[in-house]
Amino acid sequence: MKRIVTLCGVVFAAMSLASCVSLSEMEALQAKYDQTSKQYNLSQQQVLELTEKNAELTRENQALNAEMTDMVLVKNNALSAVDSLSRRIEQMHHHYDTTMENYVQEVAGKNRDLTRAQNLLTARTKELNDKERELQAKETQLAEQQEAFQLQKSELIAKQKELEAEEANTKAKLRAKERELEAVRNSVTQALTGFADKGLNVETKDGKVYISMDNKLMFPSASWTVSKEGASAIKELAKVLEQDSTLNIMVEGHTDNDAYRGSTAVKDNWDLSVMRATAIVKLLLQNGKGINPSRIEACGHGEFSPKVANDSPEHKAMNRRTEIIITPNLDALLKEMGN
Repeated sequence: MKRIVTLCGVVFAAMSLASCVSLSEMEALQAKYDQTSKQYNLSQQQVLELTEKNAELTRENQALNAEMTDMVLVKNNALSAVDSLSRRIEQMHHHYDTTMENYVQEVAGKNRDLTRAQNLLTARTKELNDKERELQAKETQLAEQQEAFQLQKSELIAKQKELEAEEANTKAKLRAKERELEAVRNSVTQALTGFADKGLNVETKDGKVYISMDNKLMFPSASWTVSKEGASAIKELAKVLEQDSTLNIMVEGHTDNDAYRGSTAVKDNWDLSVMRATAIVKLLLQNGKGINPSRIEACGHGEFSPKVANDSPEHKAMNRRTEIIITPNLDALLKEMGN
């Protein structure tokens, strides 16, 4: 404020002397005034800054007072908390003592449990050791069984190969028998070619040669006497059969279901079929001196083995027949297979 009053006095004096000073003085005064005015403004700025600084310090003082109040409150709270903590520590000491006592008791119980568990583990270990020894014994036994199995397997494989070789050999022999039988069929077919259209048929079935002859070729009705033409067929057949001494010969007689009406000792169709089969056998032996009687047999089926139903004259004629069944002798082959 003192600077402000001085500045105003200088300004007033300068204005008073303005009328009696020169221009250079006037300019000097103006410069002085300007500098003084600048310093005044600067002083004003400093005053404002100081005022603001004072206000800021006042606020800081107020904040410090409030902080002091808060710190006193915090101190009081801290003292209260310390007192509370002291009581809490005392309680914890008491709780610790109680807990330690319980812990000691619990440890003692755990030790007892541990002792029982150790005893149980010892017993279990002994049991496991016994089981392990038993398992090792079984493994040894299994290894021995596996060794025996491998030996048996090797023997079986060798036996299988042997059987396969025997089977191949048997099949070869069976094929040879089949070829032999086919040769017989061809020979029979060729020998009986002249009778093919007279009710005579030759076929191979189930490893046998079947020669089927209608009774119109072989026998008059209700008779077992072989007809002349039938005898000629049997004579040709005998020539073929006596060439192979290994063939077995079965002669079967068949009739239809019409009742037999003859007046001889023959009473029915069964008797008639047997008589006809026997007549063929005798005729074969007469014309085939090389046929061994032990290789030939006769049987009669009567009406009980028909080819077709006896429901028409044509079908009945088909059922009235004599069949000669030729079978290769497989005894040696079967004996070989059995061995």
